[in-house]
Parts: sequence; structure tokens; C-alpha cells
Amino acid sequence: MPVNFSPTPPEQLLSVPGVSVGTAMAGIRKAGRRDLVLLRIDDGAQVAGVFTLNRFCAAPVQVCREHLATGHPVRAVVVNTGNANAGTGQDGLIRARQTCIALARHLEVAPEQVLPFSTGVIMETLPVERIEASLPAALAACRPDGWADAAAGIMTTDTVPKACSRQVQVAGRTVTITGISKGAGMIRPNMATMLGFIATDAVLAPGLVHTLVRELADASFNRITIDGDTSTNDSLLLVATGRAGHAPVQSLDSPDGRALREALREVAVWLAQAIVRDGEGATKFISVQVQGGTSEAECRQVAYAIAHSPLVKTAFFASDPNLGRILAAVGYAGIDDLDQGLIELWLDDVHVATRGGRHPGYAEADGQRVMKQSEISVRVDLRRGAARAEVWTCDLSHDYVSINADYRS
Repeated sequence: MPVNFSPTPPEQLLSVPGVSVGTAMAGIRKAGRRDLVLLRIDDGAQVAGVFTLNRFCAAPVQVCREHLATGHPVRAVVVNTGNANAGTGQDGLIRARQTCIALARHLEVAPEQVLPFSTGVIMETLPVERIEASLPAALAACRPDGWADAAAGIMTTDTVPKACSRQVQVAGRTVTITGISKGAGMIRPNMATMLGFIATDAVLAPGLVHTLVRELADASFNRITIDGDTSTNDSLLLVATGRAGHAPVQSLDSPDGRALREALREVAVWLAQAIVRDGEGATKFISVQVQGGTSEAECRQVAYAIAHSPLVKTAFFASDPNLGRILAAVGYAGIDDLDQGLIELWLDDVHVATRGGRHPGYAEADGQRVMKQSEISVRVDLRRGAARAEVWTCDLSHDYVSINADYRS
């Protein structure tokens, strides 16, 4: 079960003018489940995406990048689950493009105006004929309030759908934001085995959507890790339809720009943290905060070393205050001139280490009390600067091994 997380009720998910969503059962891997999702996007929308840094990226990631680079306005998104179409070579590219061509014919747009996304098992041939056969049903199901079905339709090993909505006032108008995400395993920054789709009816100056999507990724999905594996398929897409009718936001540093940015960031962080809370086999949600660094990048480097460590994560699962593992991770994070004699470490309110050694007032019972909680914060002070950073992770349990050992069964 997810850690302190309940799905958003469908009636609380808000329609975004300019976007309609539909799903269908294509039988891509298993029969009887919604595994094909479409987003139809009205003409005039701005769309931008960020994608995995894994060099062995999936065919749909490559095609998405190609289509976005053409500058053609995006009119549709097609997502399949059950098959990642990764590690499939030239044949995979042909099948991803074939999917775009088929949907483009239905919509009477150019294939470059369609973006394909896939998630699921790697190195298996994409059954494009099943996708093509199910496109009419998915198109017929498209409606503005279809977000709840879409959130369920993009799941793989997720146990719950992940979707949320927010509204914010921009230039005197109400702007709506709705997003969905999926992911539970193969999660590591840059980005994760996750798909994220966020839509808003905000009106943006040309090109601003590209800045926003990168900022959102860095503030959210690039701050999560479950098992340290960077996927072949991770993608985050931001759609701004411009239907809210307010004056265009020209700068993210203006009052309206800051309000919109913060609301979008809130949605992105919510979706990213939902992935961690639903991590495969997770029983605990852990915030790792590092302060006192010379740069934010340095702080992230240390935070990731802690959050990626199997020894740290298994200790949290066992509620075992073997906290030298955290100090060891700080030490091997790769900061060559780190002074271990300055390091401070806390678990929630418990001061564990000071000046690189055990705090005189620390008792193991206090550490164990914190580690038994379902929500835990780890705070490290490097005491070498003013920068700080935070990442989110979970523990590593027996169930994680079972889920991934049985994934293809």
C-alpha cells in the first residue's frame, strides 16, 4: 500500500479547456485493462517536454524529440502501457512512427503533430496493430473530464492512480492545472521510469513553456529516487492551451508568472512525491535534506548518495538505527575536500552526529523511535556554505525484490 497516500477523488480533478482525454482497452500486454490513453489538444496550444538522460532511450522518446524539434503544433498524445518499446532497434522506431501516422489520419493532422509515449516491459515488440485497432474507441471516449481514467490507464506496477488539480488567479482570471503521473520502480533522477503529463489553460508568451517544463522537472521529478535505476522511457510533458483568456504571462519573475510557476510546481511536486509514496514495496517516505553546501548541486550530490544507498534504505525498512551508513554515504558522495569534522546529522528532531562523530546526547532508542515512523526526515549540514537541496526517497523492502522478480510473470 502507498505510504500515507490516497488517490484524488475523480470529481476533484478539473477539466482543462483545450484538452480532452480518452482511454481504451487495447490488450497490449493483458486483456481487460485500460492500457491506451489519448490526449487531444486544441490548436494553438504550446507544448514542451523533457526526457530521460539514459542513452539507451526508448523509441517513443526518440520520436517525441524529433517531432517537438520540428516546431509543428502538437495536437495529440498517445500513451500505451504494458510495453516500453525500448531496446527494439529500428523496428521500434518504425512502430512508434506508425502509431503516430495512424492517429494523425484519424485527426487529419500531420504525424509530427502526434507525440507517442510507452511504458512497460523492455525489449519486446510493440503490438502496434492492437493500438491502431483501439484508436477509434479511445477517440470516441475523449472528453474534458477523462483525467481519472487516464491516470489509471498509464499505470504499470503502480498500485494507485496519481492525479491532482489546482487553480490559481493569473491576471484576474482563474487558471486551471491538472496533471497525472505514473511510476513505482526503476526510479532515479534524470528522470525516472515515470510518465508525467501536466496541462494548464494559462496563456504564455512564446517559448516560456520550455523554460517552465525544465524548471518543473528539476523541482520535482528530478528529486526522487526509489531504486537508483534511470529508465529508458521517462518523460514529462507540459501543455499550455492558452484558453484562460488573460494577458500572456511574459516573465516567470512577474507577479503573475510567480503565481503560475508556484501552482505548477505544487502539482509537479505532488505528482513526483506520489510516485515515491507508491514505490515498489515501500513502507516509508523519506525526505533527505542537505544544507551548508557550497552550491545546490553539491547538496543534491550528497542527498542522492544517501537516498540511493541500498544499505541506508534497508536500514530504514528494518527500523535499524545503523546510522553510520548515512555518514558513509556522505563521505563517498564525491566531494573531495569535504571536512568530516564539520558534519552534523539529524533524524527528525534527534541530533545523531556532531562534528563528524556521535552526538553526546544521542541514544539509539531515540533513533529507532524515528525510524519506526512512516514519514522520516534526514537532515545533514555540511557546514561549508549556504546552499541547500532536498530529495525524496523510500525504504527498500523484501516486496521490492518480489515485485521485480515476478514482473514479467
